[in-house]
Amino acid sequence: MASSFAIQAGRPAVRECRCAADLADAVGGMYASGTEDAILVWNLVPVRLSYRNDLAVLLDDLVPLLEEVGRPGFSDAQVFWGSDTFSAEWVIVREGDSLRIRACWHSTLGNYESLLAERGDVLVLTEEFIGEWAKLLRRIVTDVEAQCAEVEDSDLLGRAKALLARSSDIPAACAAPT
Repeated sequence: MASSFAIQAGRPAVRECRCAADLADAVGGMYASGTEDAILVWNLVPVRLSYRNDLAVLLDDLVPLLEEVGRPGFSDAQVFWGSDTFSAEWVIVREGDSLRIRACWHSTLGNYESLLAERGDVLVLTEEFIGEWAKLLRRIVTDVEAQCAEVEDSDLLGRAKALLARSSDIPAACAAPT
C-alpha cells in the first residue's frame, strides 16, 4: 500500500526551559515562533504544524489517541485537533491492519482545507500511523529531556516515553535524529 500519510519532524531550534507546568507548557516555551515546523502529509498535501502553536495544543489528544489506536481491540475513535492553525475533526476506523481516517478540515496554515477535503480519506497501516507520529514525539521528548530542567506534571511526558518504548521497533530511518 502506498503511503498517503507521513510526518516530517524536522529539527526545530530549541531554547532552554527551566521549569514547565506540563508537557504542553514545555513545548510552548521551548520552541520559538519562527522555528522550523513539522510537516504532516495528507494524500500528498503538505500541512505545516507549528511546534509552539499547534503541537503544544495537540499533545493532550495525540498521546491518548496513539495509546488507543495501538491497543489490539481498537475499532474506532474520533479526535478534534483544536489549535488555531491546525483545526480538524478526524474519525479513525480500523480496517484490518490499517486505519481509515476521514477528516473534516476547519483551518490549516496555508488555507489548504478545500484541497485536503478534495483529496479524501487516508488509508494507512496502523503500525505506520503510530510510527509516523512517533517520529514527532521522539523529537519533542528528546528536546524536553535536553532543555527542560523540570516538568511539574510529567504524566503526559511519561506516557509519551512509554509509547516510544513500545514503538522502538520502527526503522531507524523513521526516527527523529538526536
